[in-house]
Amino acid sequence: MTGRFLQEKNLDGALATIQAFNVPLNYSDPEGRKASIALIRKPADVPTKSSFYRGPILFNPGGPGGSGVDFIKGGADQLSKLLGPQFDIVGFDPRGISRSTPAASFFQTKAERAVWSKQPGLGIVNNSDEGVARTWARSFVVNQLAAETDDGYLRHINTENTARDMLRIVETHGGMKIQYWGFSYGSVLGATFASIFPDKVERLVIDGVLDSENYYAGKCLSHTDRVMDSFYTGCADAGPEGCAFWAPTASDIEANLTKIINTVRSKPVPLRTKAGYGLLDYAMLRGALFSSLYQPHEAFPVLAEGLAELAAGNGTKLFDRMNPEAFRCNCDTKPPDVESVPDAQSTVFCNDGDDVPDDLASAERYFEMMMEISSWSELIASIRLGCVNWPKFPKDRFKGPFKASNSHPILLVGNTADPVTPLWAAKKMSKGFKDSIVLTQDSAGHTSLSAPSVCTQKHIRDYFADGKLPEPGTICHPVTSPFSTQANQALPSMMTVEEQEIYAAVLALSKDPGIFAPIHVKRPGVETKGCAGI
Repeated sequence: MTGRFLQEKNLDGALATIQAFNVPLNYSDPEGRKASIALIRKPADVPTKSSFYRGPILFNPGGPGGSGVDFIKGGADQLSKLLGPQFDIVGFDPRGISRSTPAASFFQTKAERAVWSKQPGLGIVNNSDEGVARTWARSFVVNQLAAETDDGYLRHINTENTARDMLRIVETHGGMKIQYWGFSYGSVLGATFASIFPDKVERLVIDGVLDSENYYAGKCLSHTDRVMDSFYTGCADAGPEGCAFWAPTASDIEANLTKIINTVRSKPVPLRTKAGYGLLDYAMLRGALFSSLYQPHEAFPVLAEGLAELAAGNGTKLFDRMNPEAFRCNCDTKPPDVESVPDAQSTVFCNDGDDVPDDLASAERYFEMMMEISSWSELIASIRLGCVNWPKFPKDRFKGPFKASNSHPILLVGNTADPVTPLWAAKKMSKGFKDSIVLTQDSAGHTSLSAPSVCTQKHIRDYFADGKLPEPGTICHPVTSPFSTQANQALPSMMTVEEQEIYAAVLALSKDPGIFAPIHVKRPGVETKGCAGI
């Protein structure tokens, strides 16, 4: 990458130099205004002139709105161990996101964003009787800000253009075809690339696969309850020593949780903890539950402890896990620094999708339809409702079909119980790509990284290294369960050295909440020099 990419500025010194790579903002006007894409690379552990060197693998961690640079800064070593030393590990912030410019950010300062965001019940549509109307009204305001801050760049931030950016990255590196691993929304990006550039695929893995034809409409929630059910059954099977929220049957555990939810909804818990102060209310509790479904192997034991404490009247553990820092401010007026913000997610969703009706009645009908699919829709519906009053401009974006005969067959990976990317979506998408294979991981959680499976990761490694696809119908199992016993905790000692290395790497990735927590549910601290908030 060094010597080929434009080194206009160093954006960060960690891991490797983050570089700014110029691409056309509008591919219909390639000589016009430029967008700057931030990239980071962990070089292969073999020389680039070596016969073992296999070039870069590009990663997208999902979102939309997720930072590929942050993903690689945090996970490059583990990803290299999973895939082998012969690959460069490359992350990039898609156009409009985080370090890439122009960035989709509708507020002038972080303090302004923090004050606007510090509202009770945000992130959950029906937190109150007027919840849908409040979500609708807030979207009107935010998207008016979007229109006011748009100088012509906003319409060009979409998935199709990001796919074209990826091809530019590969070609500038000296390659002709892409090697790519995309998670969650990254599966939409990967499927878009494979459809637009079918002859430019060297290796392409999409993991946690969304139905790209309808990825924002809500059908993704069809298996969410299945993941929650795995908490009830796993906790009951683990016994009182293995699960802090234990009850004799899964039905008992579900009933106990329902009682807690109803109590918190009518009587929020006031808290002052080391992390901050505030209320553990219905929105926060449902957000904590939903976030745990993304990474049950890591989160379920902690969730059980938090629920047991909450049942006894103490909400500290769950409150601190959601990390709502108290707002404090001694703020400057500088524009926001590098961050992944909801504005970027909204921009991609709204530009990729059809226009959303601006009237409240349509919003209410949409929410009712979503709730018929799943009660978890109260946490998801705000994404599409966030496109109410989106700036009206011509949309030049890819709408399908998602099908191709690729230069190398693609690999799709799906879990049997994924809260937002159900296995049926992977099977549906596979039908459009000739000779592609669906690798099934028999686990709960979001993407293969949520549950350590040596079997899954060995298949992915073999695919990148040799192009070898799993046999049709292959099912892999995780090494341990969320509520693991001492017996299955000892399983790693029975592995080969290579398997132990793979297991350790994917275990480390499965513990990173930054990879899995849904952007619209997370409540991260917002910081500037002298200013922090929610």
